[in-house]
Amino acid sequence: MRLRTLPLSVSGIIIGTCLSAYNGRFNIWVFILAVLTTVSLQILSNLANDYGDGVKGTDNEDRVGPTRAIQSGEISPEEMFEAIKKNILIVIALTISLIYVAFGHTNFLYALLIIFLGGLSIYAAINYTMGDSPYGYRALGDVFVFIFFGFVSVLGTYLLNVKTIDHLVFLPAIALGLLSVAVLNLNNMRDRETDAKVGKITVAVKLGKQGSKNYHYFLVIGAMITALVFSVLYYVEPYNFMFLISFIPLISHLKKIKKANLPDDFDSQLKVLALTTFVFSILLGVGYLLY
Repeated sequence: MRLRTLPLSVSGIIIGTCLSAYNGRFNIWVFILAVLTTVSLQILSNLANDYGDGVKGTDNEDRVGPTRAIQSGEISPEEMFEAIKKNILIVIALTISLIYVAFGHTNFLYALLIIFLGGLSIYAAINYTMGDSPYGYRALGDVFVFIFFGFVSVLGTYLLNVKTIDHLVFLPAIALGLLSVAVLNLNNMRDRETDAKVGKITVAVKLGKQGSKNYHYFLVIGAMITALVFSVLYYVEPYNFMFLISFIPLISHLKKIKKANLPDDFDSQLKVLALTTFVFSILLGVGYLLY
């Protein structure tokens, strides 16, 4: 299930919920079910990724990082496929529960929108590496991560609570989306050489070593600037700038990426960036609840 990826997956829920509470709307059950639904979707994505890369031979003895279930032989492709099917049912059940708790018998169009987004999320989770033409093998993973970890997560959570979309949430969604793409890019920089050998085309493969590093700087620095612009435009209290604390590990991370050469150098920074993004989300959101 790749537990170290789960905190990142709920970062958008935290931001969306905090901004909803800032505007006077908070439902604890919406928050709990949104977290459970998002975690289930992330686990589904992780299982599908293990299956897709496992049966395609992308996960082999040359890859660096945590051992994958199918790669190691601990779980057969058939067993993994069964787990994927069961996880899809869990996601559907949680999504329906979330929609009912948020909207009840009202806001029918918003409910349909969330159902549509839920279906798209399941599609995105499965088709990253599974199927005959997975988008993760065509350098499109970054686009999907930006959309789903940024906009769908933050705006969707805000919509579930407030029952409308507000300009307040767009810049935080962009900042989180950029950091989430940076986590994916870091993973792809680690696997760049092995991915190229098996025909998995990622942005890192397309850009090469230095190009993917420059792209990484753009993502992280772009997120930092976007967050700063947001807090300047929507300034209320000094607490709004609490997220600046997370810039310390982010700057340190960029310095280490500049020196990174080996796959292990990139792998060691994955947990750092994912957890820093999680902390960034908490500080950004909570900064608008303190006054």
